Amino acid sequence: MEKGRILLSVTGFNPQRWHELLAAERDVVLKPDSATDPSITYAVVWKQPPNILAKLPNLRVIFSIGAGVDHLFNDPGLPDVPIVRVVADNLARHMTEYVVWRVIDHHRQGALYRAQQQKKIWHEPLQRPAEDVSVGIMGLGQLGRAAARTLMGLGFRLNGWSRTEQAMEGVTTFHGEQGLIPFLNATDILVVLLPHTPATEGIISHDLLRHLRRRSALGGAVLINAGRGKLQKDADIVRALDDGTLKEASLDVFEVEPLPKTSPMWTHPKVFITPHAAATSDPEHLIPPMLKQMDAFERGEPLDHIVDRAAGY
Repeated sequence: MEKGRILLSVTGFNPQRWHELLAAERDVVLKPDSATDPSITYAVVWKQPPNILAKLPNLRVIFSIGAGVDHLFNDPGLPDVPIVRVVADNLARHMTEYVVWRVIDHHRQGALYRAQQQKKIWHEPLQRPAEDVSVGIMGLGQLGRAAARTLMGLGFRLNGWSRTEQAMEGVTTFHGEQGLIPFLNATDILVVLLPHTPATEGIISHDLLRHLRRRSALGGAVLINAGRGKLQKDADIVRALDDGTLKEASLDVFEVEPLPKTSPMWTHPKVFITPHAAATSDPEHLIPPMLKQMDAFERGEPLDHIVDRAAGY
């Protein structure tokens, strides 16, 4: 095969650097010449305009710029070609940094110390060791496993839950509907790194959160969501914080983004907010593996990290 032409179709950010890196090795366009442009072999996308891919007759592979692929399934004209999700060490490191930062901040009572500083209070509360705290990770994919390994090295006890049975050394694993409640019952800090699918939409509800362990070394359950905003019900999280189901929450994603200025989460004393910044896609690290896959595909080699359309990730 000749080097295929790439359609780079993104919304929500400036694609210039992505274009520069792709164009260093291949012909790249930001729009097809027509709805049926026969020159396009690959599409590199993030929230592409609906139906832009629908009639491209020679499109062979779609590459998603972000870790999530739910944005692709919102396109009614999504063609039936392989979808490759991005997997890069840099992305995993960024997510691990975020998860460890938030776990440590909750564990070492960062919110309490910040409140004390504002009131000029000099008080050292009881600090329990990490081995007294159980961190439960929902989603044991590449990102979840990377975070779990680092947290284990810090002494935390780790639980993991996934849709299907998974095994990981040093992690107590649970799976499926039958394993969800036992997983929650054994968890003090819940870290959500699930993909967004029809089966996981709205899963982080008040009914789910009430099963977390409240009588813990932390003095209450904690939620950290760095997965997808559609996994959670924002109003249920506020309710859980107000009625004591949750002690605190760190949220990087929300049902509606940007988070509306009218949201009570902005000023809630128990909520820490970041603007979907846990693991930003970096073209310097993500473009090289995409180009490598294209080269391999043209040599007749199989693609890696293909999305299971039935599972949605």
